Amino acid sequence: MQNIQAAVAHAFGQPLSVETVHLAPPKPGEVEVTLKACAICHSDITYADGGWGGSLPAVYGHEAAGVVTALGDGVDGLAMGDRVVVTLIRACGSCPNCSSGAPTLCTTGYDGDTGPLSMPDGSKLHQAMASGAFAEKVVVSARQVVAIGDDIPMEAASLIACGVITGVGAVVNAAKLRAGQDVVVIGAGGVGLNAIQGARIAGARRIVAVDMTEEKLDMAMEFGATDGVLATADKPWRAAKKAMGKGADAVIVTVGAIPAYDQAPKYLGYGGSVVMVGMPHSGHASSYEPANFAAVGQGMIGSKMGDVVIQRDIPWMVDLYRQGRLKLDELISGTWSLDQINEAIADTKSGAAKRNVIVFD
Repeated sequence: MQNIQAAVAHAFGQPLSVETVHLAPPKPGEVEVTLKACAICHSDITYADGGWGGSLPAVYGHEAAGVVTALGDGVDGLAMGDRVVVTLIRACGSCPNCSSGAPTLCTTGYDGDTGPLSMPDGSKLHQAMASGAFAEKVVVSARQVVAIGDDIPMEAASLIACGVITGVGAVVNAAKLRAGQDVVVIGAGGVGLNAIQGARIAGARRIVAVDMTEEKLDMAMEFGATDGVLATADKPWRAAKKAMGKGADAVIVTVGAIPAYDQAPKYLGYGGSVVMVGMPHSGHASSYEPANFAAVGQGMIGSKMGDVVIQRDIPWMVDLYRQGRLKLDELISGTWSLDQINEAIADTKSGAAKRNVIVFD
């Protein structure tokens, strides 16, 4: 058992407290990673605000990168000193979903209350999202990490762990967008910008970004959008369809806003699908007319973490970064120390940031 510094949530909606906690050594099949960077995702903020409930006290953070500093028994394919991306996808590898190539839908549960973290007095400390990466070190399943080379900065690598794989994967894996098709991306935040990048990489003909501000739309154009539409306009789907000349083949909803979900089907063309990525608070609901979907062959599908297989998808995304085809450095709005985490969260909540990253010495 070792002492580390971590940002602990003791109550929903309250500032995190940076304090000393205990971290257990890795068990068989697990690795210890000394973190170098952890980005702040809106999912962390929603959990910390109580939007999805959960166990307290807790350590959030799940978009991280670092160096392997300890190995549990039976770990293959990783070595001490490996630079790795750390994800929240704790897949067992043997349940029906894992066995069929869908590890993001692993049905084997994980109890973060009994994970490697504990308070100094030995009491419970929840390892949120099987990561708990707002901390100097993590102990996670070896299946949650992917080794990367020495030529990618840790701040950039951390983004791949969630925002990048979720956005790019929603387009490539979930929507299965083909070259020449048209896509609408609702929300030009961290995940939305990566969905736009995914559409560009997939060869989309038109990529229409929809957001609440001109500033975000300008940002979307920098990442590959061909057109921008203000969500505040009267019936914005009309402007989007005018830009495409028809309805979209795919609409990627990257924000957890109910109005965005209510309007998403209105952007679709015949045979198109809405891909649901952004997660509203528990209990919030949208409503639709099913006859409209049935009549023109439309659909709605959920996409968790971009439907990725991290051992397959992260290496090619890293290679795209090396080629200059996937923007990562440009996604970073600012870097902060762990002691500044509450300020970094407040800046993220303001809506101005693409991604804020906590960096560790």
